[in-house]
Amino acid sequence: MEKELLERGLNLNRRKFISKLSLGLGSAALGSLLIPDLFSGANNLEDTIMRGLPHFAPKAKRVIYLFQNGAPSQLETFDYKPLLCQMMGENLPESIRGTQRLTGMSAYQSSFPLVGSYYKFNQHGKSGAWVSELFPHMAGIVDDLCIIKTMHTEAINHDPALTFFQSGAQQGNRPSMGSWVSYGLGTENNNLPAFCVLLSRGKGNGQGVYSKLWTNGFLDSVHQGVQFSSGENPILYLQDPDGMDRATRRNMLDKIAALNQLEMDAYGDPEIGAKIQQYEMAYRMQTAVPEIMDTSKESESIIKLYGADCLVPGTYAANCLLARKLSENGVRFIQLYHQGWDQHGNLPNEMRGQAMDVDQPSAALIKDLKQRGLLDETLVIWGGEFGRTNYCQGKMQPDNYGRDHHPRCFSIWMAGGGIKPGVVHGETDEFGYNIIKDPVHVHDFQATVLNLLGLDHEKLVYKFQGRRYRLTDLYGNVVNQIIA
Repeated sequence: MEKELLERGLNLNRRKFISKLSLGLGSAALGSLLIPDLFSGANNLEDTIMRGLPHFAPKAKRVIYLFQNGAPSQLETFDYKPLLCQMMGENLPESIRGTQRLTGMSAYQSSFPLVGSYYKFNQHGKSGAWVSELFPHMAGIVDDLCIIKTMHTEAINHDPALTFFQSGAQQGNRPSMGSWVSYGLGTENNNLPAFCVLLSRGKGNGQGVYSKLWTNGFLDSVHQGVQFSSGENPILYLQDPDGMDRATRRNMLDKIAALNQLEMDAYGDPEIGAKIQQYEMAYRMQTAVPEIMDTSKESESIIKLYGADCLVPGTYAANCLLARKLSENGVRFIQLYHQGWDQHGNLPNEMRGQAMDVDQPSAALIKDLKQRGLLDETLVIWGGEFGRTNYCQGKMQPDNYGRDHHPRCFSIWMAGGGIKPGVVHGETDEFGYNIIKDPVHVHDFQATVLNLLGLDHEKLVYKFQGRRYRLTDLYGNVVNQIIA
């Protein structure tokens, strides 16, 4: 062999040849570990390689998004406006409202009486952030939070606003943020989906959530969010039917995969390949999911941290604990939806109940991740689809009022995963109606989330029907001021 190599003009002896061969095999082995699908026979090898890697070094590995569906009022949470209490009942100046459009629920009003918060505010932490008395537990972790007071959106009604936050478009049928992350980064745990969805409902007036919010859109169906339910079977049809054991199920899946592969070879339909992957994922999840759902091994201190409701499946507290467990096991994107924040009337009473649902578990999630050393690599987000008006909708009473939708400015918070802690970003005017400093649009927010995960929002694209699509459409700027 050595003589052959020399005759062919290759300056290689046997030792050099074996040395170089071992390097090649080692590189191939490393590649298969870093990108599990590298040698899966994918038709587009370049796409397979690039999708498994971030565009640059990430600050976060995973996201837990605590979506407060229905739009909590910024004026009763994190945007303290004492002027509204001083001007209680006075009409909102036209110079402040300007040409802002109104919903059909308050457009009929001849006046717009200002109403201050029923709840007291206090400053907390080194940042001196103002937090409502409704959220004592969040106030206790305020130095871990980045409170953004200048979020804004074009959408003024729930469905388009919620859809816009989740998919970057108001009309729906686009891939959700979790699906984009799954497409861009893949999974960390082959036994669990990259994108999971958890639902809960509070005590207030609720708005519906629909599967279009966690759809894969035009991406392969393997990127769709997997919804967990609160019933006996958290994922329907996952368990083997009576009379079927694991060996039989494995044999059945192998036969189905062989038939699907024949169709794949014949027609080249990528959805057939996605179906094969989904069958395999379901098989692996049969072991992983029951273990994740089991809270019997959680310590008493953890149960106390989240509150007793964390042992009641389907509650917000239980979903926060489950989110930690899913994130801890490598799920890339966990989306929680908590319904009940639509307070057009009776806000003081309803919002108190909603706050009691979410305050302790939300703070507990941050503390739990932090004590496990996971907060630095996990981005946690808390907020709704828009804000609430500074004027009362309908008849006003100081202890019984409601607020209409307000897309021009509202508050959310972010924590962990490369976000600066103990920061309040942006300012609104003294009426809490307009932004006066550091606005953050929904597309800016989405671009920032992707950036923290190591993804350039302008490069994470998918060509569909002749157009290159992305989560941020044609817009969005990373908010570098809030990145550590």
